[in-house]
Amino acid sequence: MLKWLFTALLVGLAMVLWRTAAAAKRNLPAAGDDAPFFELPDQAGRTRSIAEFRGRWLVLYFYPRDDTPGCTQQACQFRDGENQFAALGAVVCGVSVDDSDSHAEFARSHDLPFTLLADRGGTTAARYGSLWNLGLMKFAKRNTFLVDPRGKIARVYLGVNPARNAAELIEDLRLLQKR
Repeated sequence: MLKWLFTALLVGLAMVLWRTAAAAKRNLPAAGDDAPFFELPDQAGRTRSIAEFRGRWLVLYFYPRDDTPGCTQQACQFRDGENQFAALGAVVCGVSVDDSDSHAEFARSHDLPFTLLADRGGTTAARYGSLWNLGLMKFAKRNTFLVDPRGKIARVYLGVNPARNAAELIEDLRLLQKR
């Protein structure tokens, strides 16, 4: 009986994950698409909109949770590349389903100089095809979107490596700006 219940639970979880992945793929913006709209509070509680980033390159990276090992590594890589991003005319924004207070502590403890956006309901992550919705629990997927100064998606990076994501974006920004 217990074995049957465990098997049923695993099958149910697999179905939820499959349906979530399929839904996310349908919502995934592609290069050339308009970047989906967002309006979210940052780590200071100030509402930020995609419109304020027009005219600059925007690195919009989604990550699962503040202060987890991979998320910390990724954020610190963006922090360490901040001067290079600025020299390339790019602004970095991280997005997760954590709240503004959690983001403020995360930014403070790791000296993060860029904006962290609180997507508590996961609406923006869903618009970007970057939400794991497991019913009671939601997490942003580790995806990154490079948005050009006109507000179009220039590049999509899915399931990124937190140790390489910032360097990859700097390299691609240099290549795109040579065109």
